[in-house]
Amino acid sequence: MLRVLIADDHTVVRRGLRQILQEGFPTAYVEEVGDAEELIKKILQAEWDLVISDLSMPGRSGLEALQQIKQLQPKLPVLILSIHPEDQYAIRVLRAGAAGYLSKDMASDELVIAVQKVLLGKKYITDSIAEKLASVLDHDSEKAPHETLSDREFSVLKQLASGKSVSEIAESMFLSVTTVSTYRTRIMAKMNMKNNADLTLYAIENKLF
Repeated sequence: MLRVLIADDHTVVRRGLRQILQEGFPTAYVEEVGDAEELIKKILQAEWDLVISDLSMPGRSGLEALQQIKQLQPKLPVLILSIHPEDQYAIRVLRAGAAGYLSKDMASDELVIAVQKVLLGKKYITDSIAEKLASVLDHDSEKAPHETLSDREFSVLKQLASGKSVSEIAESMFLSVTTVSTYRTRIMAKMNMKNNADLTLYAIENKLF
């Protein structure tokens, strides 16, 4: 029996994904969790054939959860679903070990296809992601400033650029204010920026929202 674990902080999204999966795989056992902490707990408690995880969840992000899953169970395939455009996160999650990246607005049409491919041991990527991967391989030495950031730094960058204060970011990411301030300092140095307004302008110009 196919065992699938879904992680998303929105109940409606989880139910929708469950319905799509059960239509495509009628005998599958599907379980749901609402955040990354519960996701990791479930993975430690039972065996799964596939994890489908949202990228943006309270506390630890789906990307951080993915990294931990790959440490705990390297062979467990993880399919990432997100509202974020492919060009923002697809390369990052694939490099972190994801079996595929799928935008939520395509889930109704592509989820079953993506799961079938992943269960065969293959990667699920769209044509646009394949093109970007090829471009990255060709121009790896010509990275954009934000592509030099770590995953955690990139997350902090997006929140700073959206207008959140250091304390608000610290609360949302369950980090200390000092830690977030350190990330901000690193981001400014790596990207050669002077203030948050520079970050906001950069994020808009590079379509990071």
